[in-house]
Amino acid sequence: MPRPLRIGIQLPEVEREVRWSEVASMARAAEEAGFDSIWLGDHLLYRGDGRRERGPWDVWTQLAALAAVTERVALGPLVACTAFHSPGLLARMAASVDEVSGGRLVLGIGAGWNEAEFRAFGLPYDLRVSRFEEAFAIVRGLLAGDRVTLSGRFYAVEDAVLLPPPARRVPLMIGAHGPRMLSVALPHADAWNTWYEQYGNDPARFDDLNARIDEAARMAGRDPSEIERSACLLVAVDSRSEERPVDEAAAPIPMERLGDALSVLADAGADEVIVVATPITEESIRELGAALP
Repeated sequence: MPRPLRIGIQLPEVEREVRWSEVASMARAAEEAGFDSIWLGDHLLYRGDGRRERGPWDVWTQLAALAAVTERVALGPLVACTAFHSPGLLARMAASVDEVSGGRLVLGIGAGWNEAEFRAFGLPYDLRVSRFEEAFAIVRGLLAGDRVTLSGRFYAVEDAVLLPPPARRVPLMIGAHGPRMLSVALPHADAWNTWYEQYGNDPARFDDLNARIDEAARMAGRDPSEIERSACLLVAVDSRSEERPVDEAAAPIPMERLGDALSVLADAGADEVIVVATPITEESIRELGAALP
């Protein structure tokens, strides 16, 4: 029997400057509107792309605060970059947010891609997959409640353990498409996520991308049905909005077509759709909630 489609929403990242009171109001609106999950981007800085210099709030501080002001929705980073924190501390932060939320965290995780922020904050950008592989082993071991010892090329921990112990194993969602990243992550991931640009924001094209993940899962020794599929979807609540530049290669879906788009994605194997709304405001969240099938 197919799993029911879950609908999440991404709160503002760098579309505009948003203060905490508005973030909290949007989160409450999303919960009231019936969304299943709330997601925050994990970035340090955007620059050098022809637009103004900009950056979001710290994702882990914000997730902890959202955990305290919401009651039902799942919460997660979309996706946490393992390079931004040592893996032991990343696991500790995830376990703490999961505890505050009452077991609602999904740990989206990846290697990062935005070289400008790595350079600006003095983080190594080379060998990102190799670094991710070691960090991911430490993070998933600690969140599983294990005592972890690893002496690698990039990271080393000795008899590390999370205390207080996590109440559960936090589910892991990998945000990656490269063959090597998938080979590292899919043997252990509970879910896989794709940004809307990876399938042109065209629900009819998601099936082909999803089939590639099926094959990658088999190559990683997993039954593809064991790995949930999560797809971001760019939706225009107001076509006049200029918050997010329009890319003709991944044009937004008009809100009036949201129901059809969700149906096509579900038929193509999506278990979850994360709406990326333009504009993203409390009002647009409530409008989207009213438009959900």
